[in-house]
Amino acid sequence: MEQMLAHGPYAEFALLLIISAVAGAIAVRLRQPVLIAYIVVGILVGPAVFGIVQAHEQIALLAEIGVTVLLFVVGLKLDLHHIRHIGPVALATGLGQLAFTIVFGFVLILLMGKDVMEAIYVAVALTFSSTIIIVKLLSDKRELDSLHGRIAVGFLIVQDVAVVLAMMAMSALRGAGDAGVVDVAGSLVLRLVAAAVLMFVLMRYVLPRLVEAMARSQELLLIFAIAWGTGLAAIGEWAGFSKEAGAFMAGFSLASTSYREAMNARLTGIRDFMLLFFFIDLGSKLDFSTLGGEIWPAVVLSVFVLIGNPLIVMAIMGYMGYRKRTGFLAGLTVAQISEFSIVFVAMGITLGHVGVEALGLTTLVGLVTIMMSTYMILFSHALYDKLAPWLGVFERKRPFRELAVERPGRPAGQPDIIIFGLGRYGSRLMSQLRAAGIEVLGVDFDPETVRALRKLRQPVRFGDGEDPSFLESLPLEHARWAITTFPQWESNRAFLNALKEAGFRGRIAGVVRDDLHGEALDAAGVERVLNPFTDAADYAARAFAAEIAFEQVHRQDGRAPDAPARPEADAAALDPAAADAADAAVAAAQSKQGA
Repeated sequence: MEQMLAHGPYAEFALLLIISAVAGAIAVRLRQPVLIAYIVVGILVGPAVFGIVQAHEQIALLAEIGVTVLLFVVGLKLDLHHIRHIGPVALATGLGQLAFTIVFGFVLILLMGKDVMEAIYVAVALTFSSTIIIVKLLSDKRELDSLHGRIAVGFLIVQDVAVVLAMMAMSALRGAGDAGVVDVAGSLVLRLVAAAVLMFVLMRYVLPRLVEAMARSQELLLIFAIAWGTGLAAIGEWAGFSKEAGAFMAGFSLASTSYREAMNARLTGIRDFMLLFFFIDLGSKLDFSTLGGEIWPAVVLSVFVLIGNPLIVMAIMGYMGYRKRTGFLAGLTVAQISEFSIVFVAMGITLGHVGVEALGLTTLVGLVTIMMSTYMILFSHALYDKLAPWLGVFERKRPFRELAVERPGRPAGQPDIIIFGLGRYGSRLMSQLRAAGIEVLGVDFDPETVRALRKLRQPVRFGDGEDPSFLESLPLEHARWAITTFPQWESNRAFLNALKEAGFRGRIAGVVRDDLHGEALDAAGVERVLNPFTDAADYAARAFAAEIAFEQVHRQDGRAPDAPARPEADAAALDPAAADAADAAVAAAQSKQGA
């Protein structure tokens, strides 16, 4: 081992990745978030235990990039359209939970003998829930589009906005010295106004054209996203905010573009990989001499988060007219603190506001609450069944708001069919289906195609149909058909695997150019295989056969044949019933001729 590590940082990174992979596999087996395993790995390989890794500077740099990518992705999901439609319950629940946790958490921490600044940081850190963990758990349970899932995502967005504002506010205190609160607040407001004006100009006049140019290449779009995120993170730090705030604004500035789902899908793997080093770096810096004195405070605060946060969410949602079940399931999603909480307190250490004890306390609370809440969310329905008799106080006699939002059947605007690949065949198929009154969504990775179809007011998305992360962003739950027009079997194989990972339960059709491709799709379980060439030839044969049959019938009756093509033959291309009618006409004519 020592001989291996003597080869320098490369060997250390190789060993670190191997250990992390093993620890992550164990965590997955135990149904725990892998970030807990990564923190444990950091503790084990750090100086507190084995002292294996010495490349702390390199790991710290990768950790900073990981946090940058994480906050960039969060900003990327914060679409202005989504903000306008968060709804009163998401806003009220998010703000209510923030206020409750900060006030009572601050008092509780002061009673433990902590100083005011540490109490502020830790109390604020207790308010943030892990968007990444919650969204992943809800997605795995297929509850992301449920009522409680949509509400949870709504108030998580409120929390995401709050954490960035908190980072900005605390970083504004850096170097303030004896400056008064008014001076600090005035400086923060001026910088916020300047940042808002800059973002408006960039989002309105610069970024749309720039992103369209970058989207012509998948690799270039990915490089641009990372460059934009890290660039604005560096500018944010230079402007007196923080790298985290700059990265968030970088993502937010691209959230209204047509390419955000594609960027988000491509950044997901990079984000998870880079965050590995953040949590390892975090674990390696933990000092057990400081953690020992924080065990009981961590236990008290963990109970406060695990019980208090869900209760306040249930109380607010019950008052606003939701059932106790919806409030309970949504409330469980805030029964833990976030990786942002650790980032926030770590930033406080960098700014000199708090010591490592605050970070140790926050990390212990994070470990306990993330582990416990994971099980609570995974077994939420069974837990509700046991606790339901005692939850009646959180429900009105008539849950009017929930009754108002309940709608049977498929939600309006959700597509019946999603077509992947919008070339001549796919785009024509989409337009014909829409003309027939069917809700259709098209997906393509060619920005020129997407732009052209949007000008024609066609509902299209830019993205890679082979990427499971992108497919999860599509409205697959209520779609009855997914149609692929990808020309290569390799692309379709990746697409079918991605659909399976995304949990699609509808029917699948595929468009092929040759019989071998069709046989492969058929063997893969595709329900309907379409071949444009054979279908067109069959249509042409039926059309001409019907025309000849009509001509023969007219000649036998002594009348001149009609020159125009028959409408029945035209309809055969679009309607199987019309094709059957044309076949019947041919058979009838042949029978009459034989007679």
